[in-house]
Amino acid sequence: MADKPKRPLSAYMLWLNSARESIKRESPGIKVTEVAKRGGELWRAMKDKSEWEAKAAKAKDDYDRAVKDFEANGGSSAAANGGAKKRAKPAKKPAKKSKRDDSDDDDDDESE
Repeated sequence: MADKPKRPLSAYMLWLNSARESIKRESPGIKVTEVAKRGGELWRAMKDKSEWEAKAAKAKDDYDRAVKDFEANGGSSAAANGGAKKRAKPAKKPAKKSKRDDSDDDDDDESE
């Protein structure tokens, strides 16, 4: 069975993937975390994000279509959730009788 389609990237992630190299060129030797931080600053400062939002919307439409095809071709909803299985709650152990309860029962039997 084919794997479930992966979720589409957001507009920000699509943009960051395209801008990552230029951010690295601006600051050679920059750490990955710093690239992401600088990318976030640039993204927030960006005025026109419509190009990237349109790409993200198209990616989401493609993803939705792929998921429908996947499910129509025998993909199960359990497999659709990343193959995650719900864990059954552990069975409760039967309550133990305390020694006191046992001794009370024995006392009752002897008095009869």
